[in-house]
Amino acid sequence: MKVLIVDDDDGIIDFVRPELKHEGFETDVAKTGREALEKIESEKPDIVLLDVMLPEINGLEVLRRIRQIGDLPVILVTARGETLDKINGLNSGADDYISKPFDIEELLARINAVLRRVSRPAQSNRLSTRDVSLDVNGMTVTVKGNVLSLSKTEFQMLRFFMENAGKVLSRDMIIDSVWGKDHFIDVNTVDVYVGYLRGKIDQPCGEEYIKTVRGAGYVWK
Repeated sequence: MKVLIVDDDDGIIDFVRPELKHEGFETDVAKTGREALEKIESEKPDIVLLDVMLPEINGLEVLRRIRQIGDLPVILVTARGETLDKINGLNSGADDYISKPFDIEELLARINAVLRRVSRPAQSNRLSTRDVSLDVNGMTVTVKGNVLSLSKTEFQMLRFFMENAGKVLSRDMIIDSVWGKDHFIDVNTVDVYVGYLRGKIDQPCGEEYIKTVRGAGYVWK
């Protein structure tokens, strides 16, 4: 797997590049935004480590142009405390971010996590369990053939349950999937939304789809 390191700081490059090579990655370097776009087109990296502060074209604009042409995985590198850059980067399509200064172990973990996510086989656009059917693309849910009215949060939670049917999901896992890792959601909020779903699915069907696993979380059966 090839990592394109986009940074104009030689110290960062000299720190990161040998560590990536040691872990078995092929590496390439670009020191300006313009050079990064050229190398993305010519070298076809598998993932980009993209600094925000770059000469010629800044990292957020590079990210925007990457997203215009495809889904190349991008981890944004921001200065510590630059919350706006993180928010803008995630909203622009970054797969993850890391703040300087960072530990190489954290960087490697984030790279591997992003690569695992993008290498997963595409999931079916339609999920079904007995009388419940969910259309991912259409964002519709039917129960016994009747279209169900769900909020966006309820839909995302139900989708997460159905995609992981049979697995015990902790409240923290549900929060990370539905609201995102950067949101501080009280775990009791999960219980509230589970109650909403049970009222709209379990009760009409006359059976229990979302089961409570005491001390662990919930499981979709």
